[in-house]
Amino acid sequence: MTDATEASHADWKPRGNPWLIAVAVTIATFMEVLDTTIVNVALPHIAGSLSASPEEATWALTSYLVANGIVLTISGWLGDLLGRKRYFVICIAMFTVCSFLCGAATSLGQLIVFRLAQGFFGGGMQPNQQSIIIDTFPAARRGAAFGVAAMATIVAPVLGPTLGGYITDQASWRWIFFLNIPVGIIAVFLVAALVEDPPWVKERRSRGLDFIGLSLIAIGLGCLEVMMDRGSDDDWFNSPFIQLMALLAFLGILGAIFWLLIARKPIVHLEVFKDRNFATACLMIAATGGILYASAVMIPQMAQQYLNYTATWSGMILSPGGFMVILLIPFVGRLLKVTPARNLIAAGFTIMGFALLYSSHLAANINFGALVMMRMFQTAALAFLFVPISTVAYMTLPRDLTPDGVALFAMFRNVAGSIGIALATANVTHRAQTHQSHLTEWATPFHQPFNELLAQYADALKAMGHSAAAAHDMALGQIYRMIQTQAAIMAYSDTFVVCAVVAFAVTPFCFLMTSRKSSGGPGAAH
Repeated sequence: MTDATEASHADWKPRGNPWLIAVAVTIATFMEVLDTTIVNVALPHIAGSLSASPEEATWALTSYLVANGIVLTISGWLGDLLGRKRYFVICIAMFTVCSFLCGAATSLGQLIVFRLAQGFFGGGMQPNQQSIIIDTFPAARRGAAFGVAAMATIVAPVLGPTLGGYITDQASWRWIFFLNIPVGIIAVFLVAALVEDPPWVKERRSRGLDFIGLSLIAIGLGCLEVMMDRGSDDDWFNSPFIQLMALLAFLGILGAIFWLLIARKPIVHLEVFKDRNFATACLMIAATGGILYASAVMIPQMAQQYLNYTATWSGMILSPGGFMVILLIPFVGRLLKVTPARNLIAAGFTIMGFALLYSSHLAANINFGALVMMRMFQTAALAFLFVPISTVAYMTLPRDLTPDGVALFAMFRNVAGSIGIALATANVTHRAQTHQSHLTEWATPFHQPFNELLAQYADALKAMGHSAAAAHDMALGQIYRMIQTQAAIMAYSDTFVVCAVVAFAVTPFCFLMTSRKSSGGPGAAH
């Protein structure tokens, strides 16, 4: 590259307003990230409408995650092949078309195929959004710009269950998908009008098609997503299918790493991990993604299954936390100008650890306000994590490695999110069985408090007109259900404690970030 070319690259600025560009690309990404969680609460309705079992309906979610996880990794290569702006517009347009097809599906098979296609095109949005923001803003202003991006990455998963529950209860699950159509059309026009590829992106050439790398990534990540999403329903490694998925995931990921290290023109450059800031940031964002998605699933799940909340009300537990993030992100952006980013990240994980410990104080009679406060405390910590981690990740990464960097960064967050949900769900199931086994040891005629409770319930039922024998059996059933509920609540508490331990354990790794400053000034990870 000549000095004149370098000078022209350094002087390049987008013709449009950078903040309008950030909003335009974030609208598209918000729509895509929202779809990763908005469908969850509608799965029972989808199953009933399409004459499928609840287990079969979960493939509508699994198929999306599989395609999304694979494309996230190779989005840098696809951007080089098609041109970044063109690829981004194609992704938005086809995601919108696939959303219409999902809403119009008349069978579960159709829905799964359309969700697979939706995940394929949706997977390119998050990496492109971050690449465009990195190139649009100078290093000194990226922290604030990533605050806008955080609206999609953090707020969308939080609002998804609330919005999905409301739409499903008030209208139909099909409108969950139809909602994307006007948003997608607006996003296509905004991105086409405002976004432009900088000269160094236009000059970037395609690496060719790495069939071996692509195949290994597809097998490894695809099987991993299937294993994590289906493991809990299929009894994990007691299922031959899950055993096969685990083996293929292991061989595919291991083979992909080996091949990408020796290939002449790999589909993804793993040299990005030579940058200590980027490698550490991937660890940080993986922990953040795992905790974010696991905690976002646990509270609504508990509220619906054991506290008798509707889908709408269980989703509303999360909504105030989303507004908390929106309020705190500008404050964190200002702190980045005067405080080392790694200190903010360490503070974020510390706050998260204490928030999760606070969230472990659950009870069968806990009220709505307490659950809201628990979630708000958790999301307050997230505001101190996403923006500083994203800022540090690309602070010292060479520009030519940025496309692969943003793709792998997004992949770490989303795959870790899937793993977090699966492990949290599995731990809840295991701990509930353990607690139930312990609690039932006291449900014996030789334990006086049990006899007193049984007599109290039986007397109340006899007063309602039931016979003595029927009242006795019904009282035993009520006590058994109470034990099940108590065991489950204790299991959720245990799982929050495990998440807290993870948050505290990650905190020291924040200080692996180098002391080298970027041109961004004091907001670097010094």
